[in-house]
Amino acid sequence: MTVKKLHYISGLTIAIFVGLHLFNHLCSILGANKHIEIMNLLRVFYRNIFVESILLIAVLVQIISGLKLFWANRKTAISNFEKLHIYSGLYLAIFFIIHLSAVLGGRLVLHLDTNFYFGVAGLNTFPFNLFFIPYYGLAIFAFFGHIAAIHNKKVSRNILGLTPSMQAKTILIVGVCLVLIIFYGLTNGFQGVEIPKDYNVLIGK
Repeated sequence: MTVKKLHYISGLTIAIFVGLHLFNHLCSILGANKHIEIMNLLRVFYRNIFVESILLIAVLVQIISGLKLFWANRKTAISNFEKLHIYSGLYLAIFFIIHLSAVLGGRLVLHLDTNFYFGVAGLNTFPFNLFFIPYYGLAIFAFFGHIAAIHNKKVSRNILGLTPSMQAKTILIVGVCLVLIIFYGLTNGFQGVEIPKDYNVLIGK
């Protein structure tokens, strides 16, 4: 099996989880309790040894194959969408390494429930939010950017009167809108979230 095929299969596997994960984050606009409620329902599906093992393997394959493809294609990418494809993939690989390490560290070392408050502690605390705002925002944008670039490459016909390029740009716009809506929810309408004391260790308190 080629590196591209492995990358494609692992990417589809991860995309299913990311889709559920982003839906969960969207629920934060209804409050932290609703976010945690939906998270607990989704965990029945993915928080088990079988599914988690598949996801971990898929992420590892995605990172290794993605870095190889980036190195091979970095000099041949000409169009904006080709560049978006490889550089969004590079950012996602870096994000996966950092994010997965943080989540596993939170669970196995700090013995915290990696729930809503684990994810938003830094996002709602200065100066940590100077890192976490672009960190999370770029991750969501890179996810949709990667999908948009692939869509632009694979699709060759108009849909609802939109050319493949226009369709790809629409996907990017959806990604940007989703970033704003999710940030609104994760920051309590941009007013900030009160972090429980158990999670103060994440923000140096």
